[in-house]
Amino acid sequence: MAHAAQVGLQDATSPIMEELITFHDHALMVIFLICFLVLYALFLTLTTKLTNTNISDAQEMETVWTILPAIILVLIALPSLRILYMTDEVNDPSLTIKSIGHQWYWTYEYTDYGGLIFNSYMLPPLFLEPGDLRLLDVDNRVVLPIETPIRMMITSQDVLHSWAVPTLGLKTDAIPGRLNQTTFTATRPGVYYGQCSEICGANHSFMPIVLELIPLKIFEMGPVFTL
Repeated sequence: MAHAAQVGLQDATSPIMEELITFHDHALMVIFLICFLVLYALFLTLTTKLTNTNISDAQEMETVWTILPAIILVLIALPSLRILYMTDEVNDPSLTIKSIGHQWYWTYEYTDYGGLIFNSYMLPPLFLEPGDLRLLDVDNRVVLPIETPIRMMITSQDVLHSWAVPTLGLKTDAIPGRLNQTTFTATRPGVYYGQCSEICGANHSFMPIVLELIPLKIFEMGPVFTL
């Protein structure tokens, strides 16, 4: 999870997030190069004495500064489109979870486990145990296996919400009357936090999401849900 004074994105827990971090670093280097070039040109303009102020035709320069930005845009767009299509792929998920947004809590349905349904509320400060995170921990966590393709079906029962877990690279809107889906495959166990990322009312800040990812063998041993 994020920490104070953090510079950069959270550590990746899924292949999609690893791709997003790589693209972020790639785009950042392009921005650095552009900024350096512009600042260098400004520096030369301010410090160099112009020896010829009558130049009115520079077709070669105009050609370069027209083609070069186009090439830069292509270098940014291609990996961006690749990741965009990767996020839409659904490759035979092994488990399907339905998440329903409410004002202001989440309901989860394990459709492959006999319709197991439970609500997930934020823990009030009076109920926090030592080590729990204020405004982030919930009473019922979503327990899922790692190294398993998982499909999330996301919708809402009242207003717009957004189901987001940054470390997995997930952010999908929950829209009333519409069922959106996203998939992910977690690569390592742990407890990962997210929040509603769509302003949904007075208590928008109090809709945390907590995923507890465990090895598949432990998940298959039996009920691991604490309700």
